Amino acid sequence: MKIKNPLDVTVVGGGMITELQIMPSVYYLQRIGAIKQINVCALNTAPLKVISESARLKEAFPGQSFNAYPDYKTESQEAMFPDLYKQVIDKMEDRNIVFVALPDQLHYGAIMYALNHNQHVVTVKPLTLSYKEALEIEKLAFSKGLFVGTEYHKRFDDRVGMARLKYRDGDFGEFRLGYATLIEPWYYRDSNFQNWCTVENSDMFTYIGCHYVDQVNMITGLLPTEVSVYGVRDKYPNGKEGFLWTNANVIWENGASLALLNGMGYPNVAAGGNSQGIWLFTQGEKDGGLMFHDDQYRGVKHSYITKGNHQGDSYYNEPSPDYLKLLERGGEGLTPVGYGYRSIEGLINSIHRVEEVGDSLEERKSIIKKIDDEGIVATPANSSFNELVIEAGRMSILNDGRPVVIEYGDNPTVKFKEFK
Repeated sequence: MKIKNPLDVTVVGGGMITELQIMPSVYYLQRIGAIKQINVCALNTAPLKVISESARLKEAFPGQSFNAYPDYKTESQEAMFPDLYKQVIDKMEDRNIVFVALPDQLHYGAIMYALNHNQHVVTVKPLTLSYKEALEIEKLAFSKGLFVGTEYHKRFDDRVGMARLKYRDGDFGEFRLGYATLIEPWYYRDSNFQNWCTVENSDMFTYIGCHYVDQVNMITGLLPTEVSVYGVRDKYPNGKEGFLWTNANVIWENGASLALLNGMGYPNVAAGGNSQGIWLFTQGEKDGGLMFHDDQYRGVKHSYITKGNHQGDSYYNEPSPDYLKLLERGGEGLTPVGYGYRSIEGLINSIHRVEEVGDSLEERKSIIKKIDDEGIVATPANSSFNELVIEAGRMSILNDGRPVVIEYGDNPTVKFKEFK
């Protein structure tokens, strides 16, 4: 997409996803002229120093930098700045971009602040923890002609795109039963997760299982109608309690069932980065169909003579080339490849599509509606079923896995299942 007018980006949150996925993506978009100035806001200076001094990012994007808030060169490492991002947003010109990369329970406040200050928004998943909040975001953004998109990067995995076309052409038949898993590494327990992904705020189904709920809808177009989530309570190193293992079941409008296992327990010494994949069994008139995406082992096997210092590094490794890698493609620095980059590129390009029509509110609304209807990037209008699932999942997990049904219609809602 040829960009006429590059936009400024303020990233709110300096954690792992910012370092590993967001910064390589926005740096590259800055290199090719889609983005101008980059601001990164964090609670304190520590993550900003890590990102700024990252040897990986310096090699990939020589000469590029960002504005750090707070300034890690002058501010105390112990000082906390929970509201500093608001001051940065206050100074932005209208209709630029705020990228929200905060813990799940903080998304709503940051997104609403950005919208009320006339900024387009991209956020890491999930959009919010409730349908009511998602609807409020959708209405406010549309009334202002502002784009809001959620970064469900598995939508941009070519495997999903292939399955979507084949399923919707009828080649798989009808989805009947499925299983998906994503178990994150054990060392996540030692990270900032232990400060926010606690029982009162979130859980592993909310944090990572939502990827696969979204993926099934992306492929099949079906809506989820019932959710039950059992969570295993466990302690982090700091003593806080979290649902570090979850077992969920999602029922779909055609009666199909998807089981999801999520957790923080993949061995640090194991060869892969995590354990993940999805299996969908389908039904035709005379035979069954099968969709199996092995998202963990993708045919690459390496054995190194040196090992990095990261907790998940190992001598023998089975890396994924598909999520996000920085590779030599000619020219200066390195180029991001993979669906992690393509997802962010797609969301930023969506904002540029909206901005191409200029100041006409009605024309911007028309483009937003087209993007909603395309159903490729996740927007509040085309993916709020995710917030209903999250809301239902939180109700269920806090009540020992009690099933919660989703009711659609004019006023979608969730409620505990009644047994007759």
